[in-house]
Amino acid sequence: MTEGLILTLLIFVAALLYSSVGHAGASGYLAAMALFGLAPDVMKPTALVLNLVVATVGTIRFASAGHFDWKCFWPFALLSVPMAFLGGMTKLPVSSHKTILGVVLLFAAWRLLIKPTTQSSGELKPVTVTHALIFGAGIGLLSGLTGVGGGIFLSPLLLFLGWADVKKTAAVSVAFILVNSAAGLLGHLASVNNVPHEIIWWTPAALLGGIIGAELGSRRLEPATMRRLLSVVLVVAGVKMLLAR
Repeated sequence: MTEGLILTLLIFVAALLYSSVGHAGASGYLAAMALFGLAPDVMKPTALVLNLVVATVGTIRFASAGHFDWKCFWPFALLSVPMAFLGGMTKLPVSSHKTILGVVLLFAAWRLLIKPTTQSSGELKPVTVTHALIFGAGIGLLSGLTGVGGGIFLSPLLLFLGWADVKKTAAVSVAFILVNSAAGLLGHLASVNNVPHEIIWWTPAALLGGIIGAELGSRRLEPATMRRLLSVVLVVAGVKMLLAR
């Protein structure tokens, strides 16, 4: 019972924190589940289901605020969706899955700790479609393989290349996560039955965290302390995945 409550709390905090910056929290959910020893074939569909819930809230919230940019979104999504579906269909050996997931979690921890580079709207550059298609395909495949939505990779890319400012990045990333999570879950449909029954508690926790986080994000609040705490969880879980191969 205590472990279940702690895991539910971690899922809530992950959803709140990630949704405030246009993410859905998959790496946080995966890290929390890894700490409690859930099997990889259970972790991936569970994270994708929670991702769908939070990403839906975030997409509606940021789009209604006028931050979504279709021209920035579609070049990344065009190939990422089929590749996420393919990744969802692919069942990796347990050791390979843990290695990839461990690296992804450590990368996510690093992203939480560093201050993102920002761009003003006057400095934005047009998206290079060819590059966006290639990046989108790679991120989509990784999303389907691991159960992350891909926002943790897309966000720094958009900011670094000057293709979007912070608000547009959040809006595009959360919509990107939504379509990738849906595609990955469809590809992984055979394993949906592996979702643990505790998801009836985790889903409301993720939904509530997503609603609060999206509201915080619209007000430009950055919960720095929670970012640091969650990064520690990600590091511990990532190292655990790498050592448990």
